Amino acid sequence: MKKIISIILILAVPALLPAKAETPVKPVLTLSAAKRAVEAAEKEAARRGATVVIAVVDDGGQLILLERLDDTQVASVEVGIGKARTAAIFRRPSKVFEDQIREGRVAALALPGATPLQGGIPIIIDGKVVGAIGVSGNTPQEDEEIAIAGASAISDKTTSGDIQ
Repeated sequence: MKKIISIILILAVPALLPAKAETPVKPVLTLSAAKRAVEAAEKEAARRGATVVIAVVDDGGQLILLERLDDTQVASVEVGIGKARTAAIFRRPSKVFEDQIREGRVAALALPGATPLQGGIPIIIDGKVVGAIGVSGNTPQEDEEIAIAGASAISDKTTSGDIQ
């Protein structure tokens, strides 16, 4: 009888303990990965002879890494960060907002934290946006192409403003 009671207690006690809450696990953008993205973007910029700022942010839009290539205008620093932040927090290329405004949806100008300029690309790992890269300093198309080169170095999937 003692053996049966012991077995019942062994089986019942775990059921009485509070269940552990599930903690979601998500991929994160590491400094090492951010460096690879910047390196790839810098190579593409050098190939084009472009003078740009390259900014990489985490999924909350906070700066991880910034590189300003020689002779790049200082104004591009904040613009590059803004493009990256926009792509990260809205989880889509910053060009989407520029296109909306061009098409007459001026309300997009009021979105908090949005820099509606082409050149910000989300970085996607395991199907999740883990951050973004923003490039500023040249033409909008060139900025975006350089950003795509950087994001492609570490992303599962890279999209331009034309694809969602």
